[in-house]
Amino acid sequence: MKPSDPGSEPIPSGPWDVVVVGAGAAGLMTCLELPAGLRVLLVNRNTSRRSSSRWAQGGIASVTRRDDNSDSHATDTIHAGAGLCDGDSVRFLVEQAPQCVDRLLELGMDFDRNSDGSLATTLEAAHSHHRVLHVQDRTGHALVDVLRQRAEQRPGLLHRRGVRVSQLWVENGRCCGVQVLDGFRLQWIRARAVILATGGGGHLYTNTTNPAQAAGEGIALAWAAGAAVEDLEFVQFHPTALKLPGAPCFLISEAVRGEGARLVDAAGNSPVNQLPGADLAPRDQVSRALLKCMRLQGVDHVGLDLSGIPRDQAERRFPTILERCRNHNLNPLEQPIPVAPAAHYWMGGVATDLNAATSLPGLYAVGEVACTGLHGANRLASNSLMECLVFARQLGAIDLPAVSAADKHWKTRGHSISTTQTNARSNTGMGELTRKIANLREQCWDVAGVNRSRVGMQTLLKLTTKAMNPLEQEELLCMVNQQSHQQLLELEEPSRQELNLLLDLAHRQRTTALLLEACLFRTESRGGHFRSDAPSCLPQWRRHSRQLRGEGIKTRCVTE
Repeated sequence: MKPSDPGSEPIPSGPWDVVVVGAGAAGLMTCLELPAGLRVLLVNRNTSRRSSSRWAQGGIASVTRRDDNSDSHATDTIHAGAGLCDGDSVRFLVEQAPQCVDRLLELGMDFDRNSDGSLATTLEAAHSHHRVLHVQDRTGHALVDVLRQRAEQRPGLLHRRGVRVSQLWVENGRCCGVQVLDGFRLQWIRARAVILATGGGGHLYTNTTNPAQAAGEGIALAWAAGAAVEDLEFVQFHPTALKLPGAPCFLISEAVRGEGARLVDAAGNSPVNQLPGADLAPRDQVSRALLKCMRLQGVDHVGLDLSGIPRDQAERRFPTILERCRNHNLNPLEQPIPVAPAAHYWMGGVATDLNAATSLPGLYAVGEVACTGLHGANRLASNSLMECLVFARQLGAIDLPAVSAADKHWKTRGHSISTTQTNARSNTGMGELTRKIANLREQCWDVAGVNRSRVGMQTLLKLTTKAMNPLEQEELLCMVNQQSHQQLLELEEPSRQELNLLLDLAHRQRTTALLLEACLFRTESRGGHFRSDAPSCLPQWRRHSRQLRGEGIKTRCVTE
């Protein structure tokens, strides 16, 4: 049977002016910045308000102090990016960032302030100045709350939760809509433009700071539609995620070390003292040093010692982190917090230009799903939320095509829509589908995590590619791929649940395969990509990797 409470009427099938996919910071800011007067559909896969943006603790990087400048911010970004930052993207971000701070203040963002009323800033890894704005240790949460309140007041906006995009609609070489699974309904929605703001792919790994929906689905959708993706081999592994049996992999913000916390092994020694910058060295270096220490000592974690932070300062600055630790019976101000590296941020994504446009006309991407060339091989701490804001603002000048004859026909086609009900079932039970997803995540961590090597990645790529073929033959996925644009499909239970799991697995397999292909292609180590069988950084590899359906993998020059 269908769910007794579908929760809402069917989404009007358009044509909409713009469909925005994802309601984290990137999607919400995009909705705020799109030109007035447009009909905008915002779809959000979650029924709750979880997003990677909302989980972001550290802050937002921007020059706001007199002793800082945009050249310094650019230099720090380029240094962290290990030679692969595109100069035009870096210059654009650092120059636009202060204006975005002003925009956030205008919207009502309540950043922490100093006693004199000036904006408070902190220091994070690889920054040469205190330039990270924050709201205690819940900056992302505060940002998303402000943006959501404002975005949902926008005239002409419809925000629908619990809706996942299953395909992009491409017609005559242009993206002109989406296929969505809205509760028990599978339908096509037409639009003049589609903007992906679906987040990253940290949940492809079993150890991650990301929520479950951050599994690279936007990358899988864009690649399948014919858009180019870049730099997928570069994944940032955060050194300090809570490591405790039975506890979630909760991020312990880098700002904690910026305020004076130190990494220690069981004997109280530093596992990172040999690194330039020690505890505040780039994240990839710290993560590898911690794993090396853990392997040598036969343990699964190290400690994060907060004793270097005055107690009242720690309580004031990091209330969320301290509360989460105490909820797991830890006393973080009396004993080191057990931490270990975890997948955190994907530098790669759907390739975009400075206007957030992808290589597929009509398709745009903003936030972690996009690869703007800003982060290079390793993201500078707290540049990511600012990237969402800067590039979302570019969509205030989005160039939409004129309403086409096909759009007009779509708007008046109501009598030709057919509704079909189905109780088709998966050949694989939900328990087995869930196990396959868990196994893929574990294998991805083992062979494409902090340390990588050719043999393990080749084996997993072959296994993943082989598993994709029979999955694509599942009746439910065939129905998705073959659905007529004139058809509304209603799924009985448990068909709907099984289709969601099949889509999860299919998109995870596709994105994992693309990740592995990029990791195997780059036969060097650079930034977030470290291969134990090719540990050196090689000058001939100072190029972006680029994958396009039907063309394999190539390279692109770094822009100066």
